[in-house]
Amino acid sequence: MNFQLIIFSFLAAVLGSMGFGGGAILIIYLTAIENFPQLKAQGINLIFFIPCALFAALIYSKQKLIEKKFLPWLIIFGAVGVLLGLWIIDFIDTSLLSKLFGSFLVIIGLKGIFKKKK
Repeated sequence: MNFQLIIFSFLAAVLGSMGFGGGAILIIYLTAIENFPQLKAQGINLIFFIPCALFAALIYSKQKLIEKKFLPWLIIFGAVGVLLGLWIIDFIDTSLLSKLFGSFLVIIGLKGIFKKKK
């Protein structure tokens, strides 16, 4: 049994359920340490977070932290975004995808470092 994979999966689930981007951690682990291809890591990440997101949504809903009036729009546009992303991915080279993802992480990290507190 790969305990390192279990630890990273657990951390990704905890961070993802808190809205901190646990998927980024899981994708980095799968591509950098386990040597998975980028697209395969992304697919695993999407499947991995379905039960995590459902469980987190249930907990947040019970705590009345979800604005239910926005849910239909979020679901509709989220589904459209997924379909558009699936269509676009056929046209993007895997190495370019890796560079785009890395750039995204750098930008988010820099934003977090230099963000002014209110």
